[in-house]
Amino acid sequence: FGSAAAFAPSPATKTRSTMTAANMVATESEFYIDQNRRNLMNLILVGSAAVTVGGLAVPYALFFVPPGAGDGTGSTPAKDALGNELFAKEYLASKKAGDHSLAQGLKGDATYLIVKEDGTLEDFGLNAICTHLGCVVPWSAANNKFMCPCHGSQYDTSGAVVRGPAPLPLALAHLDVDESGKIVFSSWSETDFRTDGKPWWT
Repeated sequence: FGSAAAFAPSPATKTRSTMTAANMVATESEFYIDQNRRNLMNLILVGSAAVTVGGLAVPYALFFVPPGAGDGTGSTPAKDALGNELFAKEYLASKKAGDHSLAQGLKGDATYLIVKEDGTLEDFGLNAICTHLGCVVPWSAANNKFMCPCHGSQYDTSGAVVRGPAPLPLALAHLDVDESGKIVFSSWSETDFRTDGKPWWT
């Protein structure tokens, strides 16, 4: 009977084993990762990165796209320095014959509106950007020509070069008055009447 007692399992050992197993289960539960939560966090991370990259990339890409201007007909309204659209009747009432004033033209470029001696607008506008190094060329009424202050290039009333170093005439744009009376520009793609050649700006 004494020897049988020696082989009986200890109550304390059984209790310790049970507690150890319970602790292991608890520990495994603490370290268990919820896959749904992981997926959600991944989506948040990717989404925030995409928003950041997109916010930087879109303006950068748009920088290389020419400003969209026009009314869907291929024409661009002429605007004054404040961005107001110009109407032929009001414009001509405020200008004298022979006037050469700047307006915003195609792509926002400074473009001359020319009032003829009969008080009407010339049917073309002249881009004011010098073809030498890109200065804006002012009109000299005293000399009756465009005279670049940067390097001395000169252009006649039609924008043709009369003195270098400018290698090319000023770019042309068609000028019209639409049904509402607005002054509008459109691209000039046909022969340049000053050189009888293909327009260099197209």
